[in-house]
Amino acid sequence: MEQSRYNFPTRTNSPLEWYYFESAFSIQELNKIEQDVATLEYQRASTFTPDHVEDRKSSIKWIPQNEQWDWLYHKLMQLALVANKELWEFDLQSASQQIQYTEYNSNELGKYEWHQDIGPNEASSRKISITVQLSDDTEYDGGDLCFWNGGPSLDENVDYAPKSVGNVVIFPSYLVHSVKPVTRGIRKSFVIWIGGNTFR
Repeated sequence: MEQSRYNFPTRTNSPLEWYYFESAFSIQELNKIEQDVATLEYQRASTFTPDHVEDRKSSIKWIPQNEQWDWLYHKLMQLALVANKELWEFDLQSASQQIQYTEYNSNELGKYEWHQDIGPNEASSRKISITVQLSDDTEYDGGDLCFWNGGPSLDENVDYAPKSVGNVVIFPSYLVHSVKPVTRGIRKSFVIWIGGNTFR
């Protein structure tokens, strides 16, 4: 590559790659999560723009940041640090938003169309997104977490994340991704966003 005459000090990373941990949660941890989540109230999921409400069909619960859930927040942030060091080296500061528990139900073809997790206001601080697979992949059909790698069509050049229970998928919040419609059963997952100041 030809050297530019006008340079800032730079370093490189892997900005379009995503990372995953296989079976990062034990069956005991997953059972504890299921029991504790059952005590929380459901809400209807929404999007950044109200006119795109049909893009997302799911029910959610917010996991409080308190002593009961400290172990989960701590574990997810440690996994984020590993992935960030390996691929991106983003300037991270905190998980300022609560963990979002999500259910995609086949009764309504639960889904989330192509989108990015980064957005306006508080969502502008998101740099890394983490998804935890809570459902065994034999309990539902569809519901694939997909990443679009660009091109003329959203149906092409797509990666599919592994679906095994306990898997953790970590990716830059600006990656375009979706959850395909669930056609049988219920897909359950956690999502949390790690961030800081605006991208740098």
